[in-house]
Amino acid sequence: MGKARIKLIGKNPAELDDVCNQIREIAKATGVEIAGPVHLPTRRLTISTRRTPCGDGSDTYEHWEMRIHKRVVDVAGDERTLRQIMRVKVPDTVQVKISLE
Repeated sequence: MGKARIKLIGKNPAELDDVCNQIREIAKATGVEIAGPVHLPTRRLTISTRRTPCGDGSDTYEHWEMRIHKRVVDVAGDERTLRQIMRVKVPDTVQVKISLE
């Protein structure tokens, strides 16, 4: 039996939790050990820009922010379990990285 570490990255935490719940249901149905999902620290990307492009007028700024959420799930299972996990419907906004140990 191998061990797989599944890392989920996305902007919407609800979509990440939905994919984690699907992985958890597969692990429960096949009877393998699962650890997680572990919430990793949220990365905040911020940009401050000036409102006026020409530079005239008062110094007013707009602030933009994008948050990147991450989850880690460890699954100890055989090849059959991992194939079922690979078939999980993943939204386009969620990035999945699977590493085998």
